[in-house]
Amino acid sequence: MKAVKTAPDVASSYAHQVDNLYAYLLGVSIFFTIAICALIIYFSVRYRRQSDADRPEATKDGKLLEILGSVIPFVLVMIMFFWGAKLYFDARIPPKDSIEVLVTGKQWMWKLQHPNGKREINDLHVPVGVPIKLTMTSEDVIHSFYLPAFRKKMDVVPGKYTQMWFLPEKTGEYHIFCAEYCGTEHSLMIGKLIVMEQQEYAAWLAKSWTDGNTPVAAASDDPASAGKEIFEANCTVCHTGKPGAIGPDMMHAFGTMRQLEGGEEILMDENYVLNSMNNPNEHIAKGYPAAMTSFKANLSSTQMKQVIAYLKSQSEASAE
Repeated sequence: MKAVKTAPDVASSYAHQVDNLYAYLLGVSIFFTIAICALIIYFSVRYRRQSDADRPEATKDGKLLEILGSVIPFVLVMIMFFWGAKLYFDARIPPKDSIEVLVTGKQWMWKLQHPNGKREINDLHVPVGVPIKLTMTSEDVIHSFYLPAFRKKMDVVPGKYTQMWFLPEKTGEYHIFCAEYCGTEHSLMIGKLIVMEQQEYAAWLAKSWTDGNTPVAAASDDPASAGKEIFEANCTVCHTGKPGAIGPDMMHAFGTMRQLEGGEEILMDENYVLNSMNNPNEHIAKGYPAAMTSFKANLSSTQMKQVIAYLKSQSEASAE
C-alpha cells in the first residue's frame, strides 16, 4: 500500500526552519490546551461545593504563582516573536549573488524570463545550491506565487514589483501554485519548479528554447539589450544627465536614494522606475519640475521590464 504524504516536500534549509517553528507553536498550544483543560476539570471536582453552608477559606498570598504565571508565558511568546522575526528577515533579504528571474502572472499562467532572456511558461528551471531571486508583477489581477516545498509565498500585484528568493538544496521537481483566487480557472494556474545540477542547468540555459521546430526564445534574447534600445529611443533626450537636461539622470543610479521636491527621499528601485513610467508626476525629482508624459499607452509591461533590466545592468556594471 502506497504511503500518503501528510506534508509537502522539504527542498531547502529555510523550509526546515519554518517547520521547526510551526512544530514549536503547535507543541506549546497543545501543551497549554491539555494543561488548562486538566486543571479546570481537577479544580471543578476538588473544590466543588459540598453544601449551602460551605465557605471558602481565606486565600493566601501567592506571589510566586503570579510571577511564574506571567514570566513563563512571556518567555515562550518572546521565543515565538524573535524566531518568527528572524525567519521573516531571512525570507525578505536576498543574497547579492542571487540569479534574478523575472516573473509575470497572467490569467491563468506564469511567464518567466531568465537573465539571458530565455523564457518559460509555467515551468522554472534553476540550478541547485544557487540562490534565486524572483522579481514579480502581474498583467491583470492579484496573483500569489507559492512554492510549498520551500515554504515561500509572495503576492504578485499589478502595477508594482514584489520580490521573493529561495535557495534550492535538492534536485527534483516541485509544485508552483497561485495562492490567491484570481478568476474562474485559478485552480489551473499551476507550474513546475525543476531543480537541476549546475552543469546541467548551464547546458539547458545555453540552448535555444523551441516549440517543435519554431524558436520561441533564444539565449541571446537579453532583456537588458532590448531595454537599451527602448531607453535610447524614448528616454535619453530628457535623461542624459548632461547640463540642461530636463529630466534627472537615470543612468548608474539604480539602487540609490533620490531626493524629491518637498525634501523627501525615495529608493530608485523597480517600483520607482515602473511608477515613473506609468505615473511620472507622482514622485518629482528635486530640480526637475517639468511635467513628463506617461508611457502607459506607448510601452507594454514587457518593454517596461526590459527598461528596468537595462538600468539595473548599468548600475551593476558601474559598481564592479
